[in-house]
Amino acid sequence: MKNLKEKYIASKEFYIYVLGMIIPMVTQNLITNFVSMIDNIMVGKVGTLPMSGVSIVNQFIFVFNITIFGAMSGASIFGTQFFGKKDTKGQRYTVRYRLIMAVLVILAGMLILKTFGPELIGLFLSKKDSPEKIASTLAYGMEYLNIIIWSLIPFAIGQAYSSVVRECGKMKICMYASMGAIVINLFLDYTLIFGKCGFPEMGVAGAAIATVIAKSVEALIVISWVHRHPAENPYIIGIFHHFFHIPASLIRRIVIKSFPLLLNEFLWALGMAMVSQCYSVKGIDVVAARNIAVTITNLFSAVYVQMGSVIGIIIGARLGAGHFEEARDCANKLIVFAVFVSTLTAIALVPVGIVFPMAYKTEAAIRSLATFYIIVQAITMPMESYANAAYFTLRSGGKIGITFLFDSGFTWVILIPFAYALTHFVNMDIHWILCLVTFTILLKCFVGHFMVKSDIWVNNIVNEE
Repeated sequence: MKNLKEKYIASKEFYIYVLGMIIPMVTQNLITNFVSMIDNIMVGKVGTLPMSGVSIVNQFIFVFNITIFGAMSGASIFGTQFFGKKDTKGQRYTVRYRLIMAVLVILAGMLILKTFGPELIGLFLSKKDSPEKIASTLAYGMEYLNIIIWSLIPFAIGQAYSSVVRECGKMKICMYASMGAIVINLFLDYTLIFGKCGFPEMGVAGAAIATVIAKSVEALIVISWVHRHPAENPYIIGIFHHFFHIPASLIRRIVIKSFPLLLNEFLWALGMAMVSQCYSVKGIDVVAARNIAVTITNLFSAVYVQMGSVIGIIIGARLGAGHFEEARDCANKLIVFAVFVSTLTAIALVPVGIVFPMAYKTEAAIRSLATFYIIVQAITMPMESYANAAYFTLRSGGKIGITFLFDSGFTWVILIPFAYALTHFVNMDIHWILCLVTFTILLKCFVGHFMVKSDIWVNNIVNEE
């Protein structure tokens, strides 16, 4: 027992250090998800079809957001280790790379959504529903898409800055930016969706406008702080002088690491959208129920999601400094801590999940299905946390090929075919389908355990020739 305690339980000082990093990050993510939740509830007050149309479009926005995260991730691995090595010039190169990638992903995302918007939304509309329902949902979705698409610009540029701020341990700035954005978003949601305080009643269009403005404010706060505090952010000095100058050798190394990550994040997010599409063949009611459930579970999942980011930052900095034994020790303690915290979060989610669907103006059957799915998600949350912690541990050492197979490989080889088979070829109640598909996370945990235990991730990539 003593050996287990020494291996998996850290000192009080260590947990204070970890909490000092994770609380601002979780708070920022909670604020973001809380805004999305309020936005979702307000649209839900308008009706089931507007809520479903917005939910479908947000699947595509989610794919874009995660792709941006993937585009930043490769450079962030190097940036974190450069920070641990105290190499400011190296960090500066990674910031330039992130900004260039942000612009490229913005252009690709806007082109795809503008060109194929109706067709993409149509993939989530079941022929089991009436033509009237299908037409209305498509119209609401397109109305929302044509505005929300502009939020891609501030989100991507903001992430390029936020990612480097976080890897330097300055989590509070991003949190303050999100707090400022939430006030604006909540006010605009209420006034523009329902037509209050002299504003016109705009419904789903109002929700989209509020989101675009809020994301712009959030990005501007972070960007302006970085440029106004060069002493705290020395990597930003001269960032636009010879902006396209990044050593070819570093570009090659970042691309080798980041392209699989970019592809992984894109395929994983697209895979999640494909799973949702599988569920959608069961009808718009299932789309609406999952939308309600995912809205609240995303809020609670912020804890383990951001815990994964903290694990990547802490372990990555130690690997970059060449402290391999300390990195191994931190990994053991952080993974256990992540599971413990997510278990407490899951316990808190259950009672909230029972009452939360009552906030929506929709049918009782939809609310009941949403409650069931929330409880299933709560049960699997500690498992999701373990898999997420394993993923970030592997990624911190630059083992991109392994993480690609662990994440996207699992999604496309196991999860999607399983969900497709159950929804298309098996006459099974949707409750059982949701339960069986969700519990596939057990397999991912099993694989993740042995990958982390193998120490294959213990590498210093910034000193590699």
